[in-house]
Amino acid sequence: MSLYPSLEDMKVDQMAKAQVQANAQAAAIQAPPQYPTQAPPQYPTQAQAQAPMPVAQFSLYPSLTDYMGLSLTPEEVRANMPQVLEPPPSQAVVPRPPGTVVAAPITGSNNMGVMRSEIKQGVRQLVCCKDASGKIGLRVRHVNKGVFVAFVHKDSPAALAGLRFGDQILQINDEVVAGWEMDKTMKYLKKCPPNGIVFAVRDRPFERTITMQKDSSNHIGFVFKNGKITAIAKDTSAARNGVLIEHQLIEVNGQNVVGLKDKEIAEIIGAGSQTVTITIMPSYVYNHIVKNMSDSLVKKMMDHSIPDL
Repeated sequence: MSLYPSLEDMKVDQMAKAQVQANAQAAAIQAPPQYPTQAPPQYPTQAQAQAPMPVAQFSLYPSLTDYMGLSLTPEEVRANMPQVLEPPPSQAVVPRPPGTVVAAPITGSNNMGVMRSEIKQGVRQLVCCKDASGKIGLRVRHVNKGVFVAFVHKDSPAALAGLRFGDQILQINDEVVAGWEMDKTMKYLKKCPPNGIVFAVRDRPFERTITMQKDSSNHIGFVFKNGKITAIAKDTSAARNGVLIEHQLIEVNGQNVVGLKDKEIAEIIGAGSQTVTITIMPSYVYNHIVKNMSDSLVKKMMDHSIPDL
């Protein structure tokens, strides 16, 4: 089974496989021998025997350079789909190994935005400390008996440790925090020693990532206001890949955009490559997490750095 970052990756991969299969079948076709009825057999000359047999070339699709509104240059096709440009091998195609295979003919296998946005399954451990003023640079919010990161101060120990908006904190220094409220969690953090504060964290369980491809007009197809998605355009990558309204933009290509102005978010999207990966959260969950937090604090002091890999 194959997984794809975007629906466009899936369609182009299927199209490329069909083209390769058609070319392989055409190369395998051999003309049947012709047996004369009365005339004596005629043998080819040496020059004729050395001449290559013409092979029919089939083209199931007109071109990969203009598909679903995308602009696929020959360089991008050569980098991510070399099998389309190379002649098919004479031997049988080697099947993919069993299990899940990620195929990304458009996005590319090493797309930085996709890798920075990845929401990993499982639990990870982070070690943090306090700054000179005795602060971690972190605020939390309790949701459904869980404790979640609601604010990470820029250039703070929490930001350097890798905590991100929406992460669920499961444990602090061997203390399980399930059922704790915000005040209890913050008081416990204040009492923690300045060094060696150990967090057990689950990556952003309320969030999901969606990878899209810009069209020839550099658009991906959704409208947002104050970071909230309000409309989806038809026949766009956003519509094809399942972007939903009533969701809040949390990250763009792995960069936190919570608190940024719409114009700044649009600039980040526009400045990126053809592939754009957004991280979104249901608006009602987002509103609960940021409730009672000052807008100026979020806009001016939130960590908006690009995470390291």
